[in-house]
Amino acid sequence: MNRWTTVLFIIVIALFLSACGTGNEEDQETENQEQSSPENNMDTGEEQGGNATAEEEVLVSMMNQDGEMVATATITEDDSGVNIHLVGENLPPGTKGFHIHEAGKCETPDFESAGGHYNPTNAEHGFDHPEGPHAGDLQNIEIAEDGTVDVEVTADMVTSQMDEDNTLYTDEGTSLMIHSEADDYVSQPAGDAGDRIACGVIGE
Repeated sequence: MNRWTTVLFIIVIALFLSACGTGNEEDQETENQEQSSPENNMDTGEEQGGNATAEEEVLVSMMNQDGEMVATATITEDDSGVNIHLVGENLPPGTKGFHIHEAGKCETPDFESAGGHYNPTNAEHGFDHPEGPHAGDLQNIEIAEDGTVDVEVTADMVTSQMDEDNTLYTDEGTSLMIHSEADDYVSQPAGDAGDRIACGVIGE
């Protein structure tokens, strides 16, 4: 009887140890699955890659000579260049010159603090000038009779990428400017576009 009791005891111990080992393996497998689950890992490379490819937008608030906000420009960039979507109101109607200026300062009432047109290539002003245009020259915009504007223009000689040639993010900064008259695309130094009536700092 002692012999059979011993054998039975050994079998029971072996079964118990086998069951414990299986349980530990299942617990370890469950833990590994939980650790690798996307819901429990907020720093995955996939999420970081998704954020990195999101389209960047820069908003520029533009004020008039009285310091009142009259327009917002949304700046994005693609293969065609820097795209500027301008939406505004309470502006004088008509065809107006629209430029990128060489300093990120918009001090009322004349906005002379913004300097001249952004011109890193030392070109002449105007799309119709044989030695132009400035990098900051833009197509004229049309403001409706009710003083509103909703227009898109493209600047294909500049970039919003920092540390690149012709970047909008220079040490002095840059700004957007609306003028009181149309740009004739040839007169020096600014296309005979009249007074500066609205200004906004890029990247402020």
